[in-house]
Amino acid sequence: MLARDTSPPPLPAEGPVERPAHGNESYTALVWRRLKRSWTGMAGFWLVVLLILMAVFAEFLAPMDPKVTDVAFAPPQLPAFHDRDGDFVARPRVYALADSADLDPVTFQPIVGPDYDHPRLLGLFVEGAPYRLFGLIAANRHFFGSMDGQPVHFLGTDKFGRDVLSRAIHGSRVSLMIALTVVFIITVIGTTVGMASGYFGGRFDVWMQRFVDLVLAFPQLPLYLALTTLIPVTAPTNVFLAFVIIVMSALGWAQMSREVRGKTLALARIEYVRAAMAVGATDRRIIMQHIFPNVMSHVIVAVTLAIPTVVLLESFLGFLGFAVKPPLISWGLMLQDTATYSVIGTYPWILSPVGFVLVTVFAFNALGDGLRDAVDPY
Repeated sequence: MLARDTSPPPLPAEGPVERPAHGNESYTALVWRRLKRSWTGMAGFWLVVLLILMAVFAEFLAPMDPKVTDVAFAPPQLPAFHDRDGDFVARPRVYALADSADLDPVTFQPIVGPDYDHPRLLGLFVEGAPYRLFGLIAANRHFFGSMDGQPVHFLGTDKFGRDVLSRAIHGSRVSLMIALTVVFIITVIGTTVGMASGYFGGRFDVWMQRFVDLVLAFPQLPLYLALTTLIPVTAPTNVFLAFVIIVMSALGWAQMSREVRGKTLALARIEYVRAAMAVGATDRRIIMQHIFPNVMSHVIVAVTLAIPTVVLLESFLGFLGFAVKPPLISWGLMLQDTATYSVIGTYPWILSPVGFVLVTVFAFNALGDGLRDAVDPY
């Protein structure tokens, strides 16, 4: 009788062990994966991307030249999909206002209404006012506008007859440039001073924090108005703009410094930092290799929350006439036309730049709120 084989069956050949995809993710990938779970954070992220693209390609996106004048305080021309009889038409169009043959029974003035006989067809990538993209490339194509090159005012015109939408698109470049430049200077100075003060401590920290307290104690709004009036009205626009950026930066870095100092004080007591000190690592290596990377997560969130603050400040100072001077365009400068209540009540479309400011503030605040939850993904 043959002996029965009781040995266990051979095990299948083992392939490579599959590990979770997130096991080897970098810190940046982990932050991005967690940010994508927040719909408000992603909405803010894509709005910020669109705002930056709008500022970079302002000449291409603006339907008209922001300096060309037309009828003053012309109302917005909204796209329509109907003809004179109310029938649907596939191609969007606008109807300019024109005097009709009928007279008002009270004033005996011609009644103004849409000119259905001469519609202005709308399209994409249309020819319009010539410009130089990035100051180098000559072009005359615009993202949208009228097919025949006639002026179209989607948000109306201001008191000089300039297109409000085109000016708002071009104004985003100056407003965002001021905000990004000021926040960059604030971040560099505040992070450097805060890390140095929190790491070295001692008498240097005491004197530096007293100086920070002095900067924070200044009433900022009266100081802004006082400093900006020091420049004569005849000064070049670039000089005035640079002075405003310097003033905003000089008064804004202290809060960032205080926050970074607090984070540095906590990090300086962690075991790996003390171990680096024990093995004789230099101060520069400890700060750059151990403290700075851990502080950056807080700094990034602080930056996204500081940008809308600077945008609001620039809009407020521009409304008062202390931020940007013509021929530059900014949202705050455009809001000077709303200084009187009668203008707002009669021509409400002049408030359109407020919408751009609100969208910008929401975008950066939403992105900052999403990053605040995503910077600690563990």
